[in-house]
Amino acid sequence: MANSKYAYVRNFELPDPLLQGCFLICRLDGHSFHRFSEEHGFTKPNDERALKLMDHAAKDLMSQYKDIVLAFGESDEFSFLLRKSTHLYNRRHAKILTTLTSYFTSCYVFHWPQYFPDDTLQYPPSFDGRIVLYPDERAIRDYFAWRQADTHINNLYNTVFWALVQQGGQTTTEAHATLRGTMSSQKHEMLFQQFHTNYNDISAQFRKGSVLVREVLHQPEGSEDIVGADTTPPEPTAVQSEATAQTLTLHKARKGDKVKTTIQVLHCDVIGDEFWNARPYLLAN
Repeated sequence: MANSKYAYVRNFELPDPLLQGCFLICRLDGHSFHRFSEEHGFTKPNDERALKLMDHAAKDLMSQYKDIVLAFGESDEFSFLLRKSTHLYNRRHAKILTTLTSYFTSCYVFHWPQYFPDDTLQYPPSFDGRIVLYPDERAIRDYFAWRQADTHINNLYNTVFWALVQQGGQTTTEAHATLRGTMSSQKHEMLFQQFHTNYNDISAQFRKGSVLVREVLHQPEGSEDIVGADTTPPEPTAVQSEATAQTLTLHKARKGDKVKTTIQVLHCDVIGDEFWNARPYLLAN
């Protein structure tokens, strides 16, 4: 940037670095997507095309920014976990937030024709975003557990609500009144008794959301020499084997070897231990 007598205005810009030693989570939400989904005829209660479009945009974002190691999406929102040690844009809050939000939005628009070939965008969609800092691994796990629990609560309500409207002949006002004050077990029973639907048979994509994780593709040649040859450990479980292999792979990578990774889209539980035990590198510094 060239110096001139006007350059003093740069002094009005305030630094906004994000605190070191903390995990960064960037959560993006569709702006006024209730109206957007109505205008574009999204299927209720879940439009698989729209959810896959969100997944595609999120995967593109993770491919572009390697410090994003995990993402979770439901409905019109996505949360992205950046590794604790990231120095992306020197951890400048505004730079990270605006870039991730704009790139995700661009990808959403770019891939729209692939998922909605017969529906032209009526107006540009937009997403708002926020970045929150979390101090430790427990807080990160609880964050993603919170988002997945929210997915289940919202989807169960919406599934029963739209069954009452589409199959039960109720108006939306009547359906809301029917569900007011009901517990989860009552909603399950209502869905099964009145509409012969077992909620657990509904697609895991709708019940659990989308988990995008950066997985280690393979272990580099020669990395087996890290393992001590004089030990004979007991037969590990499948989860322990995967966790050990990926931990060793990343350990070798820090010595200079390149490790290839791939971004997997899963619809699995992230509240329990199994997912995290299989991928200890996600929360490593």
